[in-house]
Amino acid sequence: MSGTFLPPMPDKTTVSKRPATHDSKNDAVSADLIAVVIAVNHDGPRVLTIADSNALPSGPFEQGHRSLQSGLRAWVERQTGHPLGYVEQLYTFADRDRTGDGRVQISIGYLGLTREEKAEGSPTHGWRNWYEYFPWEDHRAGMPPILQDVLIPQLLAWADDTTDPKTRHDRRQRATFAFGLDERDWNEELTLQRYELLYEAGLVAEALRDRGESSSSPIPGRPMIADHRRILATGIARLRTKIKYRPVVFELMPPAFTLLQLQRTVEALAGRLVHKQNFRRLIEQQDLVEETGETTSDTGGRPAKRFRFRQSVLAERAVAGTKLPLSRS
Repeated sequence: MSGTFLPPMPDKTTVSKRPATHDSKNDAVSADLIAVVIAVNHDGPRVLTIADSNALPSGPFEQGHRSLQSGLRAWVERQTGHPLGYVEQLYTFADRDRTGDGRVQISIGYLGLTREEKAEGSPTHGWRNWYEYFPWEDHRAGMPPILQDVLIPQLLAWADDTTDPKTRHDRRQRATFAFGLDERDWNEELTLQRYELLYEAGLVAEALRDRGESSSSPIPGRPMIADHRRILATGIARLRTKIKYRPVVFELMPPAFTLLQLQRTVEALAGRLVHKQNFRRLIEQQDLVEETGETTSDTGGRPAKRFRFRQSVLAERAVAGTKLPLSRS
């Protein structure tokens, strides 16, 4: 889809292009632009990475950049050869000593949606399934074994590893809420909260690295440099929320698709199954798609109708979306 439902969000952070006037390097402030670029194919949701798949495309905001977003687009295309389409700002994070040299580092994360293409220009970039970084987030086939067998026992052991009853209660309550324990529902939107809790518990490689410990991570999941996995978690959480009330999922679809392909894309992003009939009924009731007049036999059964996103939706409604009937079984 060439158009976007929403225009790119304006940059909310203003960074001065003037050079620092202080002599002390501890007074220096730098801004790092980081892109979470998402696509979906038959293997599932994919994230564009660099540096042997352990980093997101990123680079500093420079004097030659017209804006933060133009700087981000320049870095992504330079590092991956992939031009960005739909982009919105995720969040801005600032912290002194984040880089370990006394500087104040501002990280400005962006979410980009695209279709996976083999881009030329950089032999170091590639697409990775985002569940390689968060294997506990994929519930399409039910609860992942890693949760019950590995993650939850270690998380609860950490929660109980304190002599303070209030701290113990608080840790257990947060674990219960974030991971759907004690018969609570799994909330797919809490990707970031789950990762941050695992970081606090010292169960991910980044936490051990930041503490100066060299032992391997106690739970599976591909680590990333700096706080890039945290930023990726933020992007996943934002997208999982957004597909429920904005039709941004069509940014990830080819020009023509079947309703089954659309459903599988939504399920891949959410990490949950949807109710097939309810999903199709909602898509049709909201007039989000229209028939192309073509069919395909790629589904293996009866020829399936092909649809396209109805572009007039952009002008007709300020708010529209899939309102996903996610399965809670």
